[in-house]
Amino acid sequence: MTYCVAMRLAEGLVFVADSRTNAGVDNISTFRKLFTFGNGQDHALVLLSAGNLATTQSIVELLKRRINEAEENLMTLPSMYDEAAYIGKLMREIIERDTHNQQGQGVDLGCSLLLGGQIRGEEPRLFLIYPQGNFIEASVETPFLQIGEFKYGKPILDRIIDFNTPLETAMTCGLISMDSTIKSNLTVDLPVDVLLYNKDSFSLERTRQLGSENEEFLALRKAWGEGIKELFNQLPRTQL
Repeated sequence: MTYCVAMRLAEGLVFVADSRTNAGVDNISTFRKLFTFGNGQDHALVLLSAGNLATTQSIVELLKRRINEAEENLMTLPSMYDEAAYIGKLMREIIERDTHNQQGQGVDLGCSLLLGGQIRGEEPRLFLIYPQGNFIEASVETPFLQIGEFKYGKPILDRIIDFNTPLETAMTCGLISMDSTIKSNLTVDLPVDVLLYNKDSFSLERTRQLGSENEEFLALRKAWGEGIKELFNQLPRTQL
C-alpha cells in the first residue's frame, strides 16, 4: 500500500508521499510515488500515485513521452482542470487496455492520483483523480486531499491544517501525519518524499527525500511521540 497527502494553501502547495510497495510479506520494495513535470516558466505540476504499480508507471512514462512527442501534452494545456481531465482520460485508456489483456486473472489495475500545481494565469490547484478517470478539486474549506492508507494520518490534518497554514508548518503536519500512518500500518514506510511549491514561483526545486537515518525526521518523530504522552498524562481523569 501507500500513503500520500497534498495540501493547497494560500502560500502554495505541499506534497508528502511514502515509497513502500507491498505485494505480500515477502515482496516489499521501494518505488518513488512523487513525480514532477515543469518548464520553470508557466507550468509546474506534481503527481502523487497510489494503487497498481504497473498502471502508475505506465501513466508516468506516457506523460513524459508525450511532452516530447505529442502536440497536446502537460506543458501545452491551458489550465489545471484540463490537466486533470487529460490524465484521467489517459488513466482510463491504460486500465481498459490492460484489463483486456489480463481477462480472467483477477488483477486490480486501479490507481488513484493526486495532481497539484500551477499554470500561469491561474491560482495553484489540487485534484484527486479516481481510477474511473473522474476527479474532485480541493477547496479553501477542504484544503488537503489524501490517497492510499489515509485514515491513520487524517486526524492531525483535520485539527491543524486550514487554508492559511504556512507551508513549513503544513510540511511538519504532513510528516507527523505520515509518521502516524507508518506507526499503525506496516505497508507504509520510509523513505518519504516531500515537496513544497511556492505560489507563482513555477519552481519544483524545494524537494527532499527523508530516509530512516534522517536526523530531522527522527527528532520530529521523537518529539511528537513524547509530547503526546506528556499531554495525555496532563489530561483530567474521568470519574465514574
